[in-house]
Amino acid sequence: MRCTDLSQERQEMEHVIQRLRQFRDERNWQQFHNPKDLAVALSIEASELLEVFLWKAPEAADPEKVKEELADVLAYALLLSDAYNFDIEKIILEKIERNEEKYPVHKAKGTAKKYNEL
Repeated sequence: MRCTDLSQERQEMEHVIQRLRQFRDERNWQQFHNPKDLAVALSIEASELLEVFLWKAPEAADPEKVKEELADVLAYALLLSDAYNFDIEKIILEKIERNEEKYPVHKAKGTAKKYNEL
């Protein structure tokens, strides 16, 4: 991926976060968006995403409902990240690096075992 592509992606992500802030602020909802409540909302939305798959084969889930619930999950995750002023790209890349150490390819490839069981 080229540097200009990354720069554009960062700008696009910042635009999304700015739109979330605008939506929240126009409704005076920041008072409700403390980190604890954002984490709770994120968990609830993740449960609603799971509900889309409940009692059916994965391919039978309605893609529109998956999209809607996934958007809610991502929105709350982004707002939580914003509340802590986290650099989203940085924290995800750091987590990938930690997971690469815990799950080396030669041990983890093709298995769902947890790192302490490899």
